[in-house]
Amino acid sequence: MTDIESTWSALGGDLTLLPRVSTVARADALPGRLPVRELARACVGACALAAAELGARRAGLGQVPEVRVDDGAVATAFVSERHLLVDGRAPLTFAPLSRFWRTADGWVRTHANYPHHRARLLRALDVPEDVAAVEWALAERSALEVEETVYAAGGLAVALRTPEEWAAHPQGVAVAARPLVERERLDTERARELPPLDGSPLLPAAGLRVLDLTRVIAGPVATRTLALLGADVLRVDPPQPPELPDQHADTGFGKRSVTLDLRADRRTFEELVSAADVVVTGYRPGALDAFGLSPEALTERRPGLVVAQLSAWGAYGPWGGRRGFDSLVQVATGIAAIEGSARQPGALPAQALDHGTGYLLAAAVLRALTEQSYEGCGRVVRLALARTAGLLTGWTVSGGGAQGVLYDGPGAWLTESDSDLGRLRYARSPVSFEGGPVDWGRPSGVLGADSAHWD
Repeated sequence: MTDIESTWSALGGDLTLLPRVSTVARADALPGRLPVRELARACVGACALAAAELGARRAGLGQVPEVRVDDGAVATAFVSERHLLVDGRAPLTFAPLSRFWRTADGWVRTHANYPHHRARLLRALDVPEDVAAVEWALAERSALEVEETVYAAGGLAVALRTPEEWAAHPQGVAVAARPLVERERLDTERARELPPLDGSPLLPAAGLRVLDLTRVIAGPVATRTLALLGADVLRVDPPQPPELPDQHADTGFGKRSVTLDLRADRRTFEELVSAADVVVTGYRPGALDAFGLSPEALTERRPGLVVAQLSAWGAYGPWGGRRGFDSLVQVATGIAAIEGSARQPGALPAQALDHGTGYLLAAAVLRALTEQSYEGCGRVVRLALARTAGLLTGWTVSGGGAQGVLYDGPGAWLTESDSDLGRLRYARSPVSFEGGPVDWGRPSGVLGADSAHWD
């Protein structure tokens, strides 16, 4: 099975379309012990093919436009947060307390980029905000004790596991039993019919209204991609806790952004839901159900809706309700052990679980819309970082190593734009097909600065 065939088939795509995809292979892009380059190529390629398929359907084309996947563009986009400059300033990607730590019997990794997670970590360990104090506290405990203690306090810490240990863990077993992309119908209603497309560039998602309830990287990458393809994407954040501004600067391209309290501003939010075509959520499973945002509750109010859900560990198993981030999933699933050495754990050359799952989530939405154009019906699609990790660790790449031209750096896939945040340098989208867009229609703006209405 080829790189893209594995992801395209998981999306329910027509395998006869795969010859429409060509690849520019670059041997040294995203180097690692695991086939990160192939995973990234497969996720982006499937997304671009899903976009081309929907565009052909809406424009009445005789065949699906050709898709071109360039490993250089993909490698650059998969570390877009590292290439971002805001008025020449490079954002901080990991806070000092987000790192690996030695424990009495191994290693843990913590995530403390957000102030509330940092406060919970320190409270769980009963130490001040000091690296040496945290080191001392963790060195006295076992890795599993740290994992459970910090999670019980609402913080984030994960013990290092080997692939074999993860495969035997109840959550690993639950994740492995699920498909890469979970897809199901929610109702029997016809969705809002999107008008035919004409003109150039071909924007498959033009006229689509996407309500974006995601944070960090994976979900925002998915909605950033839908915005590239012409969708009216409205990101909704709560007043507290706030998103990290630099995080939004990287993933906010093409979107508008509002701040809403879902309790106090309920009427406004319901008006948005009532006219949405797609709702994308990226909070931990069940966290939004109290606001009527489960797929079933949403489609009851808005028949024909496409609901896309993203989580770290999946919405099942003993860790189904836990928070998680790419770096932590790498540690739990054995990736950090594979990429590390005898001295210490390692990491992938990119937050590839986040970025890869983000492009797959966008692809799943696009494929759901194509299926709707034939069959109607509301749909839900679900993806999990841990399941994408399973694809990566279980992948055997044939062919004896990558061939192709060299990746000589990101320069060809970086561009600049003025914005309300200042002068931005950023990575272009790697999603590319014949006649499609080459950049977003608007740069990232100030988080929460827009009005809560559809354009």
